[in-house]
This record gives sequence, structure tokens and C-alpha cells, in this order.
Amino acid sequence: MVEHKIEMEEKGLLAKKWLWLSLGFGLFALIVLMPTPQGLIEVVDKYGFAEKMIAKGVAHDAASAAWKAKVVIAILPLAVVFFATEALPIGVVGILMPLLAYWFHILPKKEIGKTFMGDAPLFLLGVLALGYAITESGLHKRIAVWILGWTRGFKQPIIVLCVVMSCLGSFISAHALAAFLAPVMAAIYYESVRAASRGEKVEHDPILAKMLLLTLCFAMNVGGVGSPAAGGRNALMLGFFEDYNVPMGFGQWMMYGFPLVPIMGIIVAAYSFTVFRGIKIKDLTPGIKTLKEEIKKMGPMSRDEKIMGILLLVILAGWMLGEEHLGLGGPALLAILIPVLFKVVDWDKMLKGISWDAWFMYCGAMTLGALLKETGAALWIAKTTLGMMAKAGMGSGFGLWVGVSLLSGLLTNFMSDAAVTALLGPITLPMGIFSGNPAEPWAIGLATAFATSFAHFLIVGTPNNAIVYGLAVYPDSGKRMLHPFDFVKYGFVLWVICMVVLWVVGFGVIFKVVGFPESLLPQAQAALSHGG
Repeated sequence: MVEHKIEMEEKGLLAKKWLWLSLGFGLFALIVLMPTPQGLIEVVDKYGFAEKMIAKGVAHDAASAAWKAKVVIAILPLAVVFFATEALPIGVVGILMPLLAYWFHILPKKEIGKTFMGDAPLFLLGVLALGYAITESGLHKRIAVWILGWTRGFKQPIIVLCVVMSCLGSFISAHALAAFLAPVMAAIYYESVRAASRGEKVEHDPILAKMLLLTLCFAMNVGGVGSPAAGGRNALMLGFFEDYNVPMGFGQWMMYGFPLVPIMGIIVAAYSFTVFRGIKIKDLTPGIKTLKEEIKKMGPMSRDEKIMGILLLVILAGWMLGEEHLGLGGPALLAILIPVLFKVVDWDKMLKGISWDAWFMYCGAMTLGALLKETGAALWIAKTTLGMMAKAGMGSGFGLWVGVSLLSGLLTNFMSDAAVTALLGPITLPMGIFSGNPAEPWAIGLATAFATSFAHFLIVGTPNNAIVYGLAVYPDSGKRMLHPFDFVKYGFVLWVICMVVLWVVGFGVIFKVVGFPESLLPQAQAALSHGG
């Protein structure tokens, strides 16, 4: 058996679990015990949340409904601390979300169960199974050679990865890309360190592993601004534009968004070269060469590889063509059935190979997002923040776009991108129209949607992060390559950089160069005056 050596123990403050447990539960208790803000009571009452909660039997008046919303707000800092520091295993933190919802009777018990299990969790379960089955079949090695087999050195493969993946992420589901590319990057990493190791002892380079996997995540994330096909949040925003009689075409969206994609891809590469310090192995050529030699020895594609290749194409087609009827979960669940049915993988081994920790974590994140939405907590946070921006003189034009995108970019690290767009779109578009800026409501709508692509610093921010985390394991030991805090450590600064690039290049340059139709604002104002 090949020996391996991995040095990845937690050190310093992260090792003090009691400290982070105390901080998380302390912040939760502090917010719960604070008086309920009057503004929260007003929002819950005015927008019908109290009425719905009273009808469901979880509140008896507006004040008690607002108190439930305050409990949900208190869960936010607890979740951030626990997810980032692993004070508890992230799967346990995921289970904690519905547990708190049950104990505080925030929603009826049947609804809480639905928030934890729906199309999105089934989709993630299927994707995790797909990644495992692709790895077991050996297909991931061929994919690695197809994508990066022609590259050499260290910087060239990384730059190619960032630019290609960000551009592909504009048109193909980044979740699908993550499913088969995470094992690919793990394979390239392992062959590179094995080629550089002396004898049979594989000396690992954990920083290189983190760089390859996180760079993949970041590159796929930034591709989301490129076209309406990148995700549901973009399609939602197009629907909001139609509601105000100012429809935007596919090509028009790309004129504003796609120029940002290669720029963001190059920035991700440059950022990765800068922040991932202490890498021991700075040449991926031996690893790529070894993979190419293995592929030659393997010969033509095996039966299992062909089955997984066909399955991958079928699932991709299902996501792109049948999402309206099949959802994301329908095609993804084929990744559990087909490999077992055709004996590509053993059922018991698949159960052990799926990252249940990542799955429970994501299910919990879905529950938290639903609680924020259904109680009015998210709406109160949005309205309070936007109100503060208006008082600060950021009520129109560039200042408004910056403020809205900042709020959208923050929220998307806690809720799904589609949920953030669905929440903020109906609020921000009228704000833009009332501001009287000729670029509205397209400009503020794009600002809202674009920023949801930058879920870099929390593992729960996007399925891409959860998928890569769940599939990124050392091939020889099965230990995790990534920790949740790695997303905070390496992702937060990149999030700030992406926001600044969006403001400077997107709002300051592209919006001015491309311009906006002259009839945009009058048509939207007319639609708004007639009830939108």
C-alpha cells in the first residue's frame, strides 16, 4: 500500500471548539433576549407575514410573529460561526437548523420537514453520487487529460482552468461542472505530488490541494454573471423586467455581463497565485504527464467509463432541457440508480463514498433560507439596509447600484442565489424606477443579479462550494482536502475584490459603454403606475 503523509491539523483559535461553541450560542441567546425591534413588527404585520403565521397556528399576533422572525435572525450569526469554524461537524450544524425551527415552533412541523427535503437537496445528493461514481469508473482521469492535457508548468494550467471554467459557467450549470471536475482536480493534484515524491512515500502538499479545489470553485462562481443560462436567479430577473414591460433579451444580458467573465477569471487566477503561499510543488506537468500515461495503459474506454459518460450527458441534457418538469433532482437521482443497476459501483461502497456531512449541511442551509423568507426576517434585513443606504446618499445611480449589489452579495452567502434575487428584485426594481435614473430598472436589476454570483466565503453560499467540499478527498487516504474555514480564509478577500471589479468595470465602464435604451425608464414608470 502506498504510504501517505498529510499535515492538516487545526491550530490556534480554530482548535478551541469550546470558544466557538460559546460564541455561537452566546450570540444566539443575546439576540433572542433583546427587545423585538418595532420596525420588524411593522414589516411582519404590513406585508402579511403575521397573518400567515397566525393562520398556521405558530403565532397569535404581530408581536409574537415578529419574535419568531427575530429568532431566525439570531440563528444567522450562530450558523456563520459554526459553519466557518467547524465548532460542530457541519452536518450536525445543518441538522441544528430544523431542530431550532421545531423547538421554537417557527413554522408548522410539516413545513419544516419540507424545507429540509426538496428538489435542491435531492439534486445535491445525486450530484455527490455522480462525482463518486465517475471517480470509481476512472472517467475523471480521461476528463482531466481532455481539459488540461495540453498545458504545461504551473501557471498555465491554472490560468486555463480559471478562464475556461468561468466562461463555461456562463452557459452550463456550474453544479454539473463541479460534479465531475472536483474529482478531476483531485486526480491532477495526486499525480503531481506522487510524481514529485521520493520512492513509495507520497508527501502531500495541502496548500496546493486547497488552491486547485478553491480556484475551481471561485472560477465557476464568477461565470454566473455571463448569461441568463448561468442560473435560475438570472431567469428570475428577466421575469421581473418583463413585469415592468422592459424585457431584456439573451444577447442584451450578455452585452452587460459576459465581458466581466474572462476578466473575473483572470483575477481569480492572479488572486490564487498571490494568496496560496507555501506551495511546495509548483509544476503540474509531471502529474498531467502521468495521467496521460495511465490513460494510454488503460486503453479504450471501459464499459464502466462508457456508462458513466453516457449518464453524464443524459443528466446534463435533463438539467438543460427538462428542468421545468423534472427539476434538478429528477435527472440527478439517476446518478444513484444507474451505476448500481449496471454494477459500476457497489451500493454499500456508494453509501460510504457520498459525503453525507456536506449533504446535511446543505439541507440545513435550505431550511435557514426558507425560515428567513417565510417569517419576513429577510425582508426586514433588506428594507432596513436599503433604508440606511438611502439616508447615506446612496439613493440613485452608481451609489444605489453599489449598495444594492453589496446587500445582494452578502445575502447570497447565506441563502441561495435564486432566493436572494426573488427576495430583492421586487424591492430594488421599484427603488430604481423611483430614483429617475434613465438606466433603470435594468441597471439595478443587473446589479442585484450579478452580485449573487460571488458566494465565495461561506460553504453554504452555493451548491458549487458544497459539491467541491464533499468530493474533494485525498485519493490515497480519503481525508478531506478542504475545511469550511478555508472558504472564509481564502474567499472573503476575493469576494471584496469581485465586488470592487463589478463596481468599477461593470457599473463604471460597461454600463456606460453599452448604454441603456432611451425608452427604458418611461416604459417602466408607466407599468409601475398601472400596478406593475
